[in-house]
Amino acid sequence: MTARRRILGSIAGAVGIAAAGGAVSLLRQQRQISRRAGESIAFGSLRSAPITVLADDGVPLHVEVDEVDEAVGGGRFLQRIRSSRPDVTVVFAHGFCLNLDCWHFQRAAYRNLVRTVYYDQRSHGRSGRSDREHATIDQLGHDLKAVLDVAVPDGPVVLVGHSMGGMSIVSLVENYPELIGDKVVGVGLISTTAGGLDPSRMLLPMLPARLSRPLAGGAIRTLHRGHRAVDTARRLGKVVATVTTDRLAFGDEVPQGYVEFVDRMLSATPFEVVADFFPHFSGLDKFDHVEALGRVATSVICGTADRITSIGHSRKLHSRIPGSRLLECEGAGHMVLLERHDLVNAELDQLITAATTGHAAR
Repeated sequence: MTARRRILGSIAGAVGIAAAGGAVSLLRQQRQISRRAGESIAFGSLRSAPITVLADDGVPLHVEVDEVDEAVGGGRFLQRIRSSRPDVTVVFAHGFCLNLDCWHFQRAAYRNLVRTVYYDQRSHGRSGRSDREHATIDQLGHDLKAVLDVAVPDGPVVLVGHSMGGMSIVSLVENYPELIGDKVVGVGLISTTAGGLDPSRMLLPMLPARLSRPLAGGAIRTLHRGHRAVDTARRLGKVVATVTTDRLAFGDEVPQGYVEFVDRMLSATPFEVVADFFPHFSGLDKFDHVEALGRVATSVICGTADRITSIGHSRKLHSRIPGSRLLECEGAGHMVLLERHDLVNAELDQLITAATTGHAAR
């Protein structure tokens, strides 16, 4: 099946599920929400009252919850067609060097349709700084569990993770497998992997892989000691940084505002944080744990032009998760959640609907 057919199949499937009673898709039609929801809203402006969740090592995590206003969003409508199951909550986990604002188009699309939770990973955004010892993928899984315990104490959950956020979900699966199929009823893995990553491409994108791989580790160790000077150099090299962001984050041509938005998030992440997390990506090896996701509705999404977690990673996840769906977005890059937000949201519609109503989105 070609990538184009996968995309068309995803859209056709969404229509089919809606016809069978898909809550999210039906309500979208009822409210005439545009597929391009969020285009007229300024990046970073979507907010809700924050709560603080303490991780098990005491790091404060910044969390925002978008509740459903029944008077605005038709919560009673959702409740009627979900009478066999409580309302689902969708929890979004962002990627490396980003923050919760990266979910702009998803947040705009799902406000007052579904209860949603967004949080900043440790050392990112508005969350507290981690010590180096706890700046690990395993710790991110424990952090996600802490967010679930506080922000979603009751009811089923759909987890959606982009890049490092997807790795956080896989870590949760490894450490808390009893949650899958019980608390967690659906999972979306976007532009991510469970292992085999070559993180040197993040640091030295302009060098051939045969040169960047041996240099990256040493460069990180050296630059860690002078991280303040590195941050200054990054600010001074704004034009170069923006060009690199465009090259790494997107596959096709996108509005300049998208590039600047991503670059602002990247630039706001201190290089010391980059250096703390960086060594743990190359050692990631959790593919043996993802099979458990076959117990719930799972969607794997990636752009075919992703230069960080290439499409091969998503294809491998799909092959290791029984019954999962794979959406390949032709020509899209690592920030597919922005670049192809209409297709990503259509796939998430199916995932949320399947997890909520029990209609298999497969």
